[in-house]
Amino acid sequence: MITRHFAISVTSPGTILRRERDLGTPLGLEADEISKQGGLVPDDIIVRLIEDWLNLHGQDGFVFDGFPRTVRQAERLNELLEKKGKTLDLAIWLDVSEKTVRDRIAGRLQCRRCGFTTSLTSACFAERSICPYCDGPLIRREDDDASVLQTRLAEFKSKTEPLLSFYEESDALHRIDGNRDREAVFADISALIEERK
Repeated sequence: MITRHFAISVTSPGTILRRERDLGTPLGLEADEISKQGGLVPDDIIVRLIEDWLNLHGQDGFVFDGFPRTVRQAERLNELLEKKGKTLDLAIWLDVSEKTVRDRIAGRLQCRRCGFTTSLTSACFAERSICPYCDGPLIRREDDDASVLQTRLAEFKSKTEPLLSFYEESDALHRIDGNRDREAVFADISALIEERK
């Protein structure tokens, strides 16, 4: 939605890593094994991928979905941006209950080619599981099961929640209630982006 509305490049480390996995690179295969167990890929690998992506796509603004996920990644992102003479304009923290997370993961579909994410109940994708943007297959991710989710939630609490304190020290952090429908959440995010244009 952000890409369509604002023409800003959006990516996630997960999308980049799945592309690497599909290409059969050693990095992609190693990261895939870690992700299947619900673990976080090591910071140095993620930061290297993000730096490469920024060098190719990050000139006119960008959005990272799911990055940074640790304080170390946030520190490294600041260093990368400083080298480019840029600063982080906005960090959005979506407050979402564990129940909402479980419900959304249970019905999540993702394009194997471009990373577009939707749900079984959204726009009848259950009947036509083809990405509306690249015609790639919409699939259930292998790591979207209950045991892996439990590990992911534990990783989130121990490694990602400390980012709140890290970003609360800057004016960039904004918290949004992510339990609502996507249009309401997107309206709040859009207003924050518009303020910074």
